Amino acid sequence: MVTYELVARSGSARAGLLHTPHGTIQTPSFFPVATQATVKGLTVRDLRGAGVTGVLANAYHLWLRPGHEEVQRLGGLHRLMGWDGPIVTDSGGFQVFSLAHLVEVDDQGVTFESHIDQEKRRLTPELAVEIQAALGADVAMTLDVCTPYSCPPDVLRDSVGHTVRWAERAAALNRPEQTGLFGIVQGGVDLALREGCAREIAELPFDGFGIGGLSVGEPRSETWPALEASLEPLPTDRARYLMGVGAPDDLIEGIARGIDLFDCVLPTRLGRHGTVLTPGGKLSLRASRLVDQAGPLDAECDCPACTTFPVAFLHHLTRLRDPFGMRLASVHNLRFLTRLVEAARNAILEGTFTGFRGAWRRSPGRGELVG
Repeated sequence: MVTYELVARSGSARAGLLHTPHGTIQTPSFFPVATQATVKGLTVRDLRGAGVTGVLANAYHLWLRPGHEEVQRLGGLHRLMGWDGPIVTDSGGFQVFSLAHLVEVDDQGVTFESHIDQEKRRLTPELAVEIQAALGADVAMTLDVCTPYSCPPDVLRDSVGHTVRWAERAAALNRPEQTGLFGIVQGGVDLALREGCAREIAELPFDGFGIGGLSVGEPRSETWPALEASLEPLPTDRARYLMGVGAPDDLIEGIARGIDLFDCVLPTRLGRHGTVLTPGGKLSLRASRLVDQAGPLDAECDCPACTTFPVAFLHHLTRLRDPFGMRLASVHNLRFLTRLVEAARNAILEGTFTGFRGAWRRSPGRGELVG
């Protein structure tokens, strides 16, 4: 059973507790992405050391391989991964967007041409829930249709129609009590569609709500009004999850509007390519000026990269393309984001989030590449 407990507010920002079968998450919280049951290059110990409280896996990819029935036979995702914390699984709706050239959508579901072997695979709202229950997810997401930015209005309207009807079908299913189910709000940057979709999804008996279809190419000036339109109709006694968003600025702005959960590939993808998040912005560890820097990357960070090695060594590993350097950078980036949401939570609890947000906005170079 999955329930949300609101603990404190500071403006629209919320601090809460998300109770799941595999532990309670203090929110707001950020989840790294373990698409195929692994956060690339990192161990469970790395994740725990970075302060990670939960991960996101992808039901579509695990359906293709090794297969949800095989995962279930092996004891479920938690056993397979060696991870005993909460797991959220995405349904495959994002792949409707990311694999659009291999997808056909109709009223009943989605037909995928497998990117692995070109086999036709049929995914329905019912099967999406069945797959996620077999995987042993703490939170499953309904099948939805995620559209790219600036798609034709009729395509956007159809995507919302599919998303709502499929949510109704998913909500009507019997499922294991340990599998929570979140409905998803879509609608692109059309505010009326967003609000209408959210109102219909809010009427269904979901354990929480995902906000999908943002951070897919739209300017941030359109992201935040679309998010606000999505949130306004939703009940306050359940969790709100902004899917696929993880840049530091975006976390702060999402929290300010009442988001509880985030996920994104950003911190680990940046780390694998030698870029780290710092209070002054993104830093390329390839920068030649780092070759003789003896100090830590971030004196306030308690991750292994910052407490054990000089910046010059991280630069050396990055120039070598050494996997250890990628791992250190990825763990650092995860720790940077978990520390950021922890600080935001503390500010909410203390009633000082407005000042915290303002100080963050005034920090120099926070979103720029500085190396």
